[in-house]
Amino acid sequence: MSVFVEIDHIDRVFPLPNGDRYIALKNIELKIRQGEFVSLIGHSGCGKSTLLNIVAGLDRPTQGGVILEGREIKSPGPDRMVVFQNYSLLPWLTVRENIALAVDEVYKNKPKGERRGIVEHHIDLVGLRNAINKRPGELSGGMKQRVAIARALAIRPKLLLLDEPFGALDALTRGGLQEQLMKICEESHVTCIMVTHDVDEALLLSDRIVMLTNGPESHIGQIIDVEIARPRHRLDVVNHPSYYRLRNEMIYFLNQQKKAKLRQSKKVQVVARNGLEKVNLEIGFIPLTDCAPLVVAKEKGFFAKHGLEEVTLNREPSWKAIAKGIATGRLDAAQMVAGMPLSLTLGAGNKSPVPVVCALTLSRNGNAITLSKRFYEQGVRTLSDFKAAIQETPDKVHTLGMVYPSSMHNLMLRYWLASGGIDPDRDVALTVIPPPQMVSNLKAGNIDGYCVGEPWNSRAVHEGLGYVIATDLDLWAGHPEKVLGVREEWVNKYPQTHIALVKALLEACEYCDDPRHREEILTLLTQDEYVGSDPEYTRPGFIDPYNRGTDEKPQILPHFNQFYVDKTNYPDQIEGLWLMTQLSRWGIIPFPKNWITILDRVRRIDLFGEAARDLGMLDIGHNRGPIQMFDGTVFDPDDPLDYLNSLEIKRQIRIEEIDIDAVATSAA
Repeated sequence: MSVFVEIDHIDRVFPLPNGDRYIALKNIELKIRQGEFVSLIGHSGCGKSTLLNIVAGLDRPTQGGVILEGREIKSPGPDRMVVFQNYSLLPWLTVRENIALAVDEVYKNKPKGERRGIVEHHIDLVGLRNAINKRPGELSGGMKQRVAIARALAIRPKLLLLDEPFGALDALTRGGLQEQLMKICEESHVTCIMVTHDVDEALLLSDRIVMLTNGPESHIGQIIDVEIARPRHRLDVVNHPSYYRLRNEMIYFLNQQKKAKLRQSKKVQVVARNGLEKVNLEIGFIPLTDCAPLVVAKEKGFFAKHGLEEVTLNREPSWKAIAKGIATGRLDAAQMVAGMPLSLTLGAGNKSPVPVVCALTLSRNGNAITLSKRFYEQGVRTLSDFKAAIQETPDKVHTLGMVYPSSMHNLMLRYWLASGGIDPDRDVALTVIPPPQMVSNLKAGNIDGYCVGEPWNSRAVHEGLGYVIATDLDLWAGHPEKVLGVREEWVNKYPQTHIALVKALLEACEYCDDPRHREEILTLLTQDEYVGSDPEYTRPGFIDPYNRGTDEKPQILPHFNQFYVDKTNYPDQIEGLWLMTQLSRWGIIPFPKNWITILDRVRRIDLFGEAARDLGMLDIGHNRGPIQMFDGTVFDPDDPLDYLNSLEIKRQIRIEEIDIDAVATSAA
């Protein structure tokens, strides 16, 4: 079905008396089909009713908008009708008169007899024929709510909005009305959005359940599809094989949000001095082309502009050294591979968890898979050719290098191999090698190829040692590559310093993506204290056409090194979830049952938003939806376990609830 209602990146911000702002809703994106019943669920204060009021036209979003049948909603209208918990009936009018009041107003041009027929039909629809002349004071709560529903449906709205309509009713009355509402909506093909706290009510009535995280900056945490056939009856739903699984999933989400709220309330912040709590920082990086934002922030004065008076950039020998530097506190912050904040937080490799915050994506793309030149000479041009070459030499172990277990290099290399039927743990051997050492290992014959960032692919091409069989633009254009990683404890202790750091790097990222600055940035990068590489093999992809070391003509690759455009810097949680599925796929971590909580703690879209807004930059994220890979596989963020189970080549999937705080405390 086509989209009937589109909630397009809604923000709702309320001014506070002290001049501050409260961000109730952040980046809410949802598409609803005609005839669909959608429930909004979450704890009090998460913005459910605020969102409903915006759809009703009773409130306006601060950013974004709502489209109903191709037209933006800017005010209330008869195409939408709201049923509130408190009934909203006029006490001096009878049942018939309360319903007729709405019908006469909306259908004033219809003949009186036709209007009366509409009223009488809807009185019968909700079973109130015997109470037709009674006033609200003579009715029970359930009967009043039926009048409100009849009045709403009588004007034949395109969209019925229900704000906890049965919350004040006893269980027996509520059950009867729920059944009645379900029957009416199915017969009338009405599209419904309902706010509720009741998980059983949501499961009974809904086609989809949208679960909202805690405020401030409430966003969609997960969407559950209720694939139970209609027409539905309460006993059929309770006895359905999926009922308890879906119910438990909702209750688990709500309990996790409750724990998060409690944890948030216990935070203690250091009193700021001169605006920032700390001004001297030690930041780690690896010599790669995409360390550019850190170098630019230092050399072009963006750190100093935001009050960070003395920032030392520490060139680290490996990603393992970066991880250790953050874990021990030697480094205040670091450039990290995309999965490192998650793997450190989850204690990958049987290590003690170190909760790490990522509030900024520093770069996207920039990697390639390079094979030894001898494969090219053997005619290996594609993944299937590579598989055939492996099968031709069953006695040889083909070894490929990657930079770190939770890096996109490892995960994309594994994904690429598995898509071609090559098991990355059984058909080849993968080994960890620091990026600057890749070329020397290829030259020595220790490895047969590798996946790494630039300039180390182009150096192998430049020296005639290897050729690029695939870039990450061929596999997943726009994937997250490097991120800013900071210990959660550090962020809580130095919150203003952290925001200043994010702002400085955001401005540096914008500077890096201006083509006019690339020659200047190249000069900075090739200095010995940073990447220290030869400009000749650092230019491809960054400035010049990309040379794969094949017979193909070098190509211009737009956004091969991407730092700012197309919402590069947003720490997207769906991308983080994909990373977790891949880490779990290969046995690097168990898949966390509490994955929404983990994402909310690690990939901090709230802190990114605060920094971006301070700079007057857009803080809107990517569209919420599935990720489609080069092989046609679709990742559904609302059902990560189904996705994991669908993958043919994988290790045994472990699912565990990971209490980061408990494990970290016991380890200490």
